[in-house]
Amino acid sequence: MLTKRQKDLLDVIHDGIAREGICPSFDEMKKAVGLRSKSGIHRHLAALEERGFIRRLPHRARAIEVIKLPQPQPKDTGFAPKVIDGGRTETSPAEEPAESTGTLDLPMMGRIAAGVPIEAVSNVLDSVPVPALMLSGNARHYALEVKGDSMIEEGINDGDVVVIRETKTADNGDIVVAFVEGHEATLKRFRAKGSKIALEAANPAYSTQEYRGDQVEVQGRLVGLIRTY
Repeated sequence: MLTKRQKDLLDVIHDGIAREGICPSFDEMKKAVGLRSKSGIHRHLAALEERGFIRRLPHRARAIEVIKLPQPQPKDTGFAPKVIDGGRTETSPAEEPAESTGTLDLPMMGRIAAGVPIEAVSNVLDSVPVPALMLSGNARHYALEVKGDSMIEEGINDGDVVVIRETKTADNGDIVVAFVEGHEATLKRFRAKGSKIALEAANPAYSTQEYRGDQVEVQGRLVGLIRTY
């Protein structure tokens, strides 16, 4: 099963090869499917290759072979938009439809620090496909790219993509996206200690940071991780 954007990209590649005899460039693919960065094209190509729709030929520029195309769906089971129910009346255009056994495109909201907090990024930069079963049905979800190594002992490495369930509350021990002092965001383990909140790293090179309760706002809880090799 492909997401709509993956199918659109596959169509762009197939049509480009049929028309020009060569795969479109990354810039052409990015423009055609409405992505803002080449990293999104890389992720969708990896998904297409993993599912057996394309083959990338090594050591050759723009060398992609289309192996197969999706089977056409019956007319009465065509494309029907579905999004995760977040308890809101509106829906996010960045979240593409998927069945529970398929994938869903989540908005990539920028980078999150796993180390010294960096300035928060809250603009949608791209989208990333994630397994629908990773997501719960009663909250919005989004993705963030990890920057830093402070959570490596939890298996979270620099460059990983984390899937975040949007929430304003957390239990002790949860790994959360914490908004610190109104302008910085970080990924840490949450501990409430009386009137203070401790944000714990999972790397002995980093010390635990403690803040007043009014200095920390929980913005989400870690529910999944995606790694590209």
